[in-house]
Parts: sequence; C-alpha cells; structure tokens
Amino acid sequence: MVGVSVEMSRERFEELVGDALDEVPVELLSLMNNVVFLVEDAPPDGGDDLLGVYEGTALTDRGWDYAGVLPDRITIYRLPTLRICDSEDDVVEEVAITVVHEIAHHFGIDDKRLHDLGWA
Repeated sequence: MVGVSVEMSRERFEELVGDALDEVPVELLSLMNNVVFLVEDAPPDGGDDLLGVYEGTALTDRGWDYAGVLPDRITIYRLPTLRICDSEDDVVEEVAITVVHEIAHHFGIDDKRLHDLGWA
C-alpha cells in the first residue's frame, strides 16, 4: 500500500466513524436492521482505492424468508482514506461521505443512483 498523507491512529479514526454515525438522522438509523459497522486498516484484497464496503442483503432485497442470518457489515477502511486526504478536516469529510454511501447501500441504493445524487 502506498504511504498515507495524513497520520492518524486507529482509535482517532474510529472516533470519526462514530461521529459520522452520530450525524445520521435518528429516523434513518432506526430503520436500519441487522447491520454492524467495522473499521479495518485496509481491504483484504489490498484495493488501495476502496474506502468502504457494504456486505449483506439490502433491506429492499429481504423477503419473508430473511431470518437467522449474521448481521450485514459496513466496513470503513482507514489507510486508503488517510492516503487520499490532505488534512484531518479532509478525513472527517471523507469518512462522513463514506458512511452515508455505505448506509445507502444497506437501503438498496446502488452506485449509479448515489452518483446521480452527488454521493459517489
């Protein structure tokens, strides 16, 4: 992985993810179901440009037989985010965008629609 532009501890980065979640309206968070948020240093495949990923079954794809499954996962990647940012303020903004982007996937909104909405 290419070096990072901003130095930031994992603990501080996790705080920023928590802060971004605190900014999501309660009404929206209350609609989320069976999902956990994680912070990892880097994607398992080494994808230097992947900032976050949603893994699971979107709410719009869940049917009557959706039961007894492990929680969906939203993972935010620290090192790729730090690599593309120039300051801590940039990291705060990028983390917030990435969190919203991945939450949107949980609600069944695809990348094309997010791009149309200005969240790509």
